[in-house]
Amino acid sequence: MAIEAGISSYNLKTLRLYAIICVVVAVIFAYDGYFSKYEWSKRQGFYQEHFVDNGNQADGTMKFNQTLPPFLIVGAVFFGLKYMMTKDRKAIADENELSVYDGTKITYDSIEKIDKTHFDSKGYFVITYKDDGGSEVDYKLSDRTYDNLPAVLDHIVAKIS
Repeated sequence: MAIEAGISSYNLKTLRLYAIICVVVAVIFAYDGYFSKYEWSKRQGFYQEHFVDNGNQADGTMKFNQTLPPFLIVGAVFFGLKYMMTKDRKAIADENELSVYDGTKITYDSIEKIDKTHFDSKGYFVITYKDDGGSEVDYKLSDRTYDNLPAVLDHIVAKIS
């Protein structure tokens, strides 16, 4: 029976939140920068202060409000793509090995030790194993990166004991 630990819901929610914040702030600045000149916008005062009273030249605030939205939209797209790329990542502890999304496969026979002294307090454990070349490698798994990590740790400990 394979035990899966998916990417932390905190990480996924944070990426979604950043994308939403970028879009909302872009809309607010674009509204002031591009639509404040129309009477229906109810922001004629902003347009008057930062464009008309300045000799029909956009001042620094108006230029900022017109320049920032495209960059924020690019940021929202970045966070959205990052979310799409990471939402399906997981660590899987099956009958023979631990497989992690980055391509690392740790067979239970190659595990030298598991340091779980900080698991209860800080939420991570370190697996020391021998790679194909025979050198020792430390691999850290954190509950800030994965959900359901205690079940994975219990499964690994049961398999190597």
